[in-house]
Amino acid sequence: SSFIARTNTCGELRSAHVGQKVTLYGWIQYQRQGLFLVLRDFQGLTQIIIPQDEAHSHVKQLLSNAPVESVVRVTGIVSLRPPGQENLKMPTGDIEVKVETAEVLNSCKKLPFEIKDFIKKSETLRMQYRYLDLRSFQLQYNLRLRSQIVMRMREYLCNLHGFVDVETPTLFKRTPGGAKEFLVPSREAGKFYSLPQSPQQFKQLLMVGGLDRYFQVARCYRDEGSRPDRQPEFTQIDIEMSFVDQSGIQRLIEGLLQYSWPEDRSPITTPFPSMTYEEALADYGTDKPDTRFGMKIVDISDFSQRLGIHFVQNALSYPHGTVKAICIPQGMRYLRNKDFESLKEAARSQFNQEIVDIICRPDGSLKSLLTKFLGQEQQSELIQVLKMQVDDVVLLAAGEHKRVCSALGSLRLESADLLEAAGLVLRDPAVFHFLWVVDFPLFLPKEENPTELESAHHPFTAPHPSDTSLLYSDPTKVRSQHYDLVLNGNEVGGGSIRIHNAELQRFVLEKVLKEDSEVLSHLLDALEFGAPPHGGIALGLDRLISLIVGAQSIRDVIAFPKSFRGRDLMGNAPDYVTAEELEPYHIQVSWPVAEAEAKKN
Repeated sequence: SSFIARTNTCGELRSAHVGQKVTLYGWIQYQRQGLFLVLRDFQGLTQIIIPQDEAHSHVKQLLSNAPVESVVRVTGIVSLRPPGQENLKMPTGDIEVKVETAEVLNSCKKLPFEIKDFIKKSETLRMQYRYLDLRSFQLQYNLRLRSQIVMRMREYLCNLHGFVDVETPTLFKRTPGGAKEFLVPSREAGKFYSLPQSPQQFKQLLMVGGLDRYFQVARCYRDEGSRPDRQPEFTQIDIEMSFVDQSGIQRLIEGLLQYSWPEDRSPITTPFPSMTYEEALADYGTDKPDTRFGMKIVDISDFSQRLGIHFVQNALSYPHGTVKAICIPQGMRYLRNKDFESLKEAARSQFNQEIVDIICRPDGSLKSLLTKFLGQEQQSELIQVLKMQVDDVVLLAAGEHKRVCSALGSLRLESADLLEAAGLVLRDPAVFHFLWVVDFPLFLPKEENPTELESAHHPFTAPHPSDTSLLYSDPTKVRSQHYDLVLNGNEVGGGSIRIHNAELQRFVLEKVLKEDSEVLSHLLDALEFGAPPHGGIALGLDRLISLIVGAQSIRDVIAFPKSFRGRDLMGNAPDYVTAEELEPYHIQVSWPVAEAEAKKN
């Protein structure tokens, strides 16, 4: 309560304060028949007793008539609640404040929704009245915890490890590859700034400038349109170091997270486990595996080779052909036929992959389309290979390796959702499983044109030292020095060791990616002036905090987020501007006919 007129907050009064005269400020959470009200501020709740005697009639009238969520000041004496009226659910539940004087500082008009965490509110309404939604205890907790974690991160990086906090420009130029960037017009005809999707080039240039260790709580921008649980503007903990290797970055981040980890959450242990990209894809069907539960993908190609089943043999005859499966524990007990049909349809529609199910009956026999091809001995061997128990259900897929793994990885997560919806707990939200995924491919075929390549991470990522020669002969086989940090199946960080040689960087841009290197001439020039070896990482702060607090969406850990479609529903942005305002930027808007007619009217 320093610097202001209140003596205490609404969450700190206890029986030790009995007899003290206090002044509280806050919002009226609840009022009952002119007898008492509950006052709320950022720290908690206090019960306020409204005086009933004639001498304080004006106070009674003032507080009794004040609408819920009005802002008031009350002064009174702290007293113990009458025996039997204590509220054990409130930290201040042993006491109450008997009011002597009060003032309504601002009355509240009719609310669009109640300010209570248990009241369900539509997302649109919450976004439209975000300043009211922010009064909820959950959002208050989320934002304050976020602030505390960021402060601890600053302490760890700056005070303990000599990092320099540097603010990099928001107005820059277009970067080749990666996500789409927002454009900002300039007063020079035809010239635009871009809002950076990350401070990537600047932090590398800071290493060339000799700063050695950089960090920033960086605002980043990506024009990704309507994507679930993404924001057009977001926050990264951005880090870069000189003379560092991959293990050095990993040790730094493990220490950073351990130092800043909230005390009221399950502790995390270091070092974090690590697996290669190929291992993650083969065992979990994704490059961001959730390792809190089993149901790993099992390769049964060798076993299947001996079965003589036509569609299996056909799949294995192709390059990268494979037969793999996942086992859903107690699937027959918890799931219904429609669930299995839904899983198979999802594999067809999303991955063009057929799935065969195998059920282990109570008598230990198998039920499947495959059983007519299998003798009793082969069925027993299949049960052993897949480690099946009674009532387990296996989903089997045959085909091209990456497609099969991706399909089964997706079905693994969908099956977990279905099992948990039916009451089987697989993924404890209070448990935090961090994982490093390493040895990604340096390049991937472009989706729209598979004969061309794009960077799997970004064009500044260095190739794996063992694969550098392949860069000139077969770039598709080159592994990168890129590493991702995964938490409970969500990517929360990504980084790499960078290319610090101008000739190599120019070759990657021009020969492999077919990009115009002139756009990056400033960076290429800098790399020729004694650039040190360097690497870094960026942690997605919004995603990390949302996982720590168990939020349903990253919007619940951002004070003023955008909607699913990237709109600010509170301020109604983006908005139209007049032709006169656009004139200095040499821009004219070409309206679709229907929209132009609507604007006229």
